[in-house]
Amino acid sequence: MSDVVNAVRAAMPAVRADLEALVRIPAVAFDGLDHEPVRRGADEVQRLLTEAGAAEVRQLRHGEGQPSVFAHFPAPAGRPTVLLYAHQDVQPTGDLALWDQDDPFEPVERGGRLYARGVADDKAGVMAHIAALRAYGGRPPVGVKLLIEGEEEFGSPTLEPLLRKHRDELAADVVVIADSMNWKTEVPALTTTLRGVVNVFVEVAVLEGAVHSGLLGGPVPDALTALSRLVATLHDERGDVAVEGLVSGQSSDVDYDEAALRAEAGMLPGVEFIGTGRLTERLWTKPTATVLGIDCPGAAESANALQPKARAKVSFRLAPGDSAENALKSVRAHMAAHAPWGARVAVTPEGGLGDPSLIEATGPAYDAARAAFTEAWDGTAPVEIGVGGSIPMIATFQELYPEAAILVTGVEDQHSNPHGPNESLELKMFERVCVAEALLLEKLAS
Repeated sequence: MSDVVNAVRAAMPAVRADLEALVRIPAVAFDGLDHEPVRRGADEVQRLLTEAGAAEVRQLRHGEGQPSVFAHFPAPAGRPTVLLYAHQDVQPTGDLALWDQDDPFEPVERGGRLYARGVADDKAGVMAHIAALRAYGGRPPVGVKLLIEGEEEFGSPTLEPLLRKHRDELAADVVVIADSMNWKTEVPALTTTLRGVVNVFVEVAVLEGAVHSGLLGGPVPDALTALSRLVATLHDERGDVAVEGLVSGQSSDVDYDEAALRAEAGMLPGVEFIGTGRLTERLWTKPTATVLGIDCPGAAESANALQPKARAKVSFRLAPGDSAENALKSVRAHMAAHAPWGARVAVTPEGGLGDPSLIEATGPAYDAARAAFTEAWDGTAPVEIGVGGSIPMIATFQELYPEAAILVTGVEDQHSNPHGPNESLELKMFERVCVAEALLLEKLAS
């Protein structure tokens, strides 16, 4: 067993204690909520990095955005520099009744897993970076820069301008983004594809105002029915997305077990999968169209009236090789072409657009990562996977640092349930992730 592996394992009790303390800070950056915990979380991360021996630690902020923490461990002569990214903000808890613990921000261990909001997404990512630094006593064998964000779960609205402003200061030879997952707890992974995202509001208007549904219903349409017909055109009869112009691609060789996916998703008996192709293609490299919500009268309080306007929020996940700009153009063209009964349709994007990412995982940095993961997992080599979710800033890193190797790793697994109730972290795998990152720094140095 190498000295660095022993050093990580010796550090794990303190790493877990600090992870639990960080989890107890309810750092939710969403509008309308108290952001003091986000700032407190940034202060705690700054303290941890200062104690880890960073030569420089400070908080960066763009405009009214939430703070990110920057730290720097200078490179020994002739050694490369690695930028480590993670985020300390978390999703809201959602319905507390769905959690198996009274306080989602109070970590609870059950069956070798630690349960709490943010424990996997992404505070364990933060602590994996810190664990690797502690293994070297604050003197890593390569240069290390860290960027710990505070608004990723809110869509990173100010991260791109912050990255552009501090482009030279954050420059590195290798970028490690610890915000993804492993294929299984027993099988590590490198994420090489991520879907992009475009969220839009689709508003349909047919009347100047509400009118009596009995007196005028029949020849006169209502907006809610028109909207229903419009969103129904987003998929064909097999369930594939039917928006012309959106890109589809191929996935890696691995595939999901159907029964396992049904169980993970909580699909009801008799409900069928939609779309065609391998499940990993439908999850990773094909576009999706999801109706997230509809503005309309609730059933209980609705009147006998034809609705003049109706609005839906629709989310499109984009396959690698597509672009958010192309997707928005294609969606607008589709909505205009399929507007029923001459209805007026307006498509308005919500917030920023997120491009998909495709990573060519070849070269010395990726060889070092594979060797580090294989050693940490006792001989099990990592597989390449895609992720159906979106991390748009990866495309920004690729644009700003085209010569850097981008490594997307993570602490989640198929049972972590990020963003949902009972989010959890498998503790044995967390230790392996920490070991793998420390070994990665060692192997990049050589």
